[in-house]
Amino acid sequence: MAEFIVMPKLGFDMREAVLNNWLMTVGDSVNKGDIVAEIESDKATLELEAQTSGVLLQLLADPGDVVAVGGNLAIVGEAGEDVSALMGSEQEQELELEEEPSGKTAVAPPTTAASVPANGEFPGGVKATPVARRIAKDLGVDLRLVTGSGPDGRIRKADVEAYQPAAAAPAPAPTAFTPIPAGPDSEELPTTRLRQAIGRRMTESKTSVPHFYVTTDIDMAPALALRKQINAALPEGEKVTVNDMIVKAAALALRDFPNINASYNGETLIRHNRINVGSAVAVEGGLLTVVQQNTDLTPLAQVARDNRAIIGRARAGKIKPEDVDGGTFTVSNLGAFDVDHFIAIINPPDAAILAVGSAQQVPVVVDGQLAIGTRMKATISADHRVTDGAEAAQFMQALKGILEEPLRLLL
Repeated sequence: MAEFIVMPKLGFDMREAVLNNWLMTVGDSVNKGDIVAEIESDKATLELEAQTSGVLLQLLADPGDVVAVGGNLAIVGEAGEDVSALMGSEQEQELELEEEPSGKTAVAPPTTAASVPANGEFPGGVKATPVARRIAKDLGVDLRLVTGSGPDGRIRKADVEAYQPAAAAPAPAPTAFTPIPAGPDSEELPTTRLRQAIGRRMTESKTSVPHFYVTTDIDMAPALALRKQINAALPEGEKVTVNDMIVKAAALALRDFPNINASYNGETLIRHNRINVGSAVAVEGGLLTVVQQNTDLTPLAQVARDNRAIIGRARAGKIKPEDVDGGTFTVSNLGAFDVDHFIAIINPPDAAILAVGSAQQVPVVVDGQLAIGTRMKATISADHRVTDGAEAAQFMQALKGILEEPLRLLL
């Protein structure tokens, strides 16, 4: 029986993605899990896996199309199978959405993937029927400038056809800013989807999450000495980095602080049963948070291997969905850039993020005597709706204790 391949939800905040290109053509055999296309979300380029097996019978989206989560991309079934009924159900659904009487909310049939997601989220934040979207694309009309006459302001076919550019009001800017005209001594560049996503998420975090910060100074000499011993026994491609040790230490500390391994959920808190520590990674055009799964249960050497592989895929633009999904806590490490100290913005829906600087040789006082020590500053940014200063300070004490007695990383 023929089934749709649909746009999957790859991340808690994903609403839509761009179909970059198809890697298979109509008539090709497809097995569940095969890579059939490349899609581009706000985060990165991802490989789209087939959700069913059979023969690729029809493509429903073209390269460059923006498709909502749950939107139909292709049909897979048996060779020669008649898919007119399946196509008819999709067309009927579009007509139902187009002709829905005023006062009712269109709901997609449960047996097929909805062209408009049932949770009320719409591509680009614009409410429009599938027919209206298709016509707007053909006519080159920006749906953000069209006034909808349907239920809850939904844009319908007639609204697009009646749209007059001269009468349209400019679309409101997503965030307040002062326009800067480009002149002969400047260059104006388009904002990438990744850059837009970073701006949107960080603005939301900084303006809606009550941040507070706790900083501590960690003696890194024991951890660096242990790292040297570990790496002496490992091949070149498997050596442990300082960041790997910090990630592992954070995971072990989180075991005793479930409120920090949590998310704010309005009137409730979500405590995560798994500890998946993400690492902020600089990539071309922006920043990604890649996630190492079950970090507290994973041996340090495996944490290092996982992070190396995930970071490599991220910088090559070939991340997998599981590489960026499921994080419960984030580490942002600028130590490689000789940064002494900084604070980071919380990465929603996490309740906290740890910012770490360089491990540097500095003057210290030991038993009343001036000496040279190796210290690293670390700062936690935490959500005050989820935790408080004393708890965050205790977490930082635990983190400090693990890194200053680093054999605990190997237990």
